[in-house]
Amino acid sequence: MAAYRNLQRHIVHRGREFHFVSYEGTPADTRRELEATPPTWYLLNAGKRWPVMPHEADESKDDVDRRLIEWLESHVFGEDGTA
Repeated sequence: MAAYRNLQRHIVHRGREFHFVSYEGTPADTRRELEATPPTWYLLNAGKRWPVMPHEADESKDDVDRRLIEWLESHVFGEDGTA
């Protein structure tokens, strides 16, 4: 089994830089009643990370960047375009 390789993307959008990192999914833990999670892209900021979207291994960098910008528009800048 190949080891998971974390990927990083630095996106400059609307004059601000955002740092995203992909992390390996986690298996389910029935003792702790935790469900399995898929590999996921996270936004890193101020020492914290927020889940953004699933990491698709075969997705091109351009497609990843487009989806990350769509997420920023929806979750960071909101519908009115302000942050």
